[in-house]
Amino acid sequence: ASRRAVLAGGAATLAASAPALRAAMPRGAIAGRYAGVIEQGTCAFLGIRYGRAARFARALAEPYPQAPTPARQFGPLCPQRALSDQMQSEDCLFLNIWTPEADPRARRAVMVYFHGGAYTTGSVTDPLTHGAKLAAQGDVVVVTVNHRLNALGYAWLKPFGPRFADSGNLGQLDLVLALHWVRANIAAFGGDPARVMVFGQSGGGAKIATLMAMPAAKGLFHCAATMSGQQVQASGPAHAWRRTQALLTALKLGAHDVESLRTMPVERLVEALEATDPVMGAGPLYFGPVLDMTNLPRHPFWPDAAPQSLGVPMILGNTREETRAFLDPRGPRLAGLDWDNLAERIGREIKIDLDPVWVTAQYRAHFPDWSAERIYYAATTAGRSWPGQVIEADERARAGASDTWVYQLDRPSPRDPLRGAAHTDDIPYVFGTLDAPGSYSGSDAKARALSAAMMRAFTSLARTGTPGRDDWPRYALPARTTMIFDDTVRAKDDPRRWEREFWSLAPYVQPGT
Repeated sequence: ASRRAVLAGGAATLAASAPALRAAMPRGAIAGRYAGVIEQGTCAFLGIRYGRAARFARALAEPYPQAPTPARQFGPLCPQRALSDQMQSEDCLFLNIWTPEADPRARRAVMVYFHGGAYTTGSVTDPLTHGAKLAAQGDVVVVTVNHRLNALGYAWLKPFGPRFADSGNLGQLDLVLALHWVRANIAAFGGDPARVMVFGQSGGGAKIATLMAMPAAKGLFHCAATMSGQQVQASGPAHAWRRTQALLTALKLGAHDVESLRTMPVERLVEALEATDPVMGAGPLYFGPVLDMTNLPRHPFWPDAAPQSLGVPMILGNTREETRAFLDPRGPRLAGLDWDNLAERIGREIKIDLDPVWVTAQYRAHFPDWSAERIYYAATTAGRSWPGQVIEADERARAGASDTWVYQLDRPSPRDPLRGAAHTDDIPYVFGTLDAPGSYSGSDAKARALSAAMMRAFTSLARTGTPGRDDWPRYALPARTTMIFDDTVRAKDDPRRWEREFWSLAPYVQPGT
């Protein structure tokens, strides 16, 4: 009761406080007691605190402000090595809002975005995920969320005692807290708390899949979309504990010295994440959601789809050549690639335990006109980055969750001929950030048309619970109808059937688990 009261503390006085706040801070956008900025004609409220947390403790809700509060710049992101040039702090529980108008009567659908970077890195400060264009063109309220990552959000410390009972899933519980804040306060920003959609790319999609099996998240969102991000299984506690012990070893701490881990400078802790992962045999250490039987009482999609998720309408998508984004065609992993070393190179990357020599032979026989490079990217995508989506979509279909739609981004980058349709390439189409730094989409007429189509589908899901396209059938077995997003948008049954069947010959192993 106290948590709900804190979150909603100022809701009853929003209308009364707005005129006073406008007088106190007349510049920019005003919502309740928050003063934002105008960004590309859209009201933007940046760096709104939704919680506070001590290290390795469950976050507490931030009281609604009692005084005029500026919301004009992003808050810090969780400490990490990947984005060392940006402001970082353990105090990182901030969200951002873009809205066409901060009118409590508007009741627009709300789209809450969780960023990628697995559970280790990333931030919603990326220009690709700024929400001004999506809010304006889609007529929705867009929310983006930062939360705790890596060991700070997911280290498994429960064996050290009950005060660490929520460890292993603190990053997920941060997202739950942010969704509670949205439910309590989004109306002041023109949003409808009864129509909240979560969407996320890569790790953001995996976080959503995990929330769909967490009782604390039940009812906090009404539909979902995952973009190249799946979580079939979580980490088991035994593997998670091995990683905690590896972190302590890397820090030269004793096996029971949790106090030093809790109090040391965060920079030292983050540096130790580069240690070799004892489960995967390579660095950096992986920390992700843990099957703790309380906050996460089951795997999200094993042995089937979590029952609480079945009533949530859902879009699942991937790109045609995921691995071209992180297996650089110009980098050392591709240098000297030929038929003689193709199998060995494929074997390093796949997450399904099949003989890579046999895999290569089967691909060459089935696709005799393909080059070694094309087979490399097809096999690593289908044997690493795609199977999780197939499992999730199939399990939803088997369980009778009728409101499921699947897409595949096929449009190759017009800016980089070696990139194809790679991991992250659907982000600018959905957000409308075609010309943002980091976008490979181009901004020509075809790119704009595809962006409009994808944005309409996502915003329609947020508003109505369906993508709003008569030509996009629900995903069902055995048809597996998939919408192909390319210069020509079209539905196709089971578009990569041979590869899907081929890689289902052995079990999929979720990376990190």
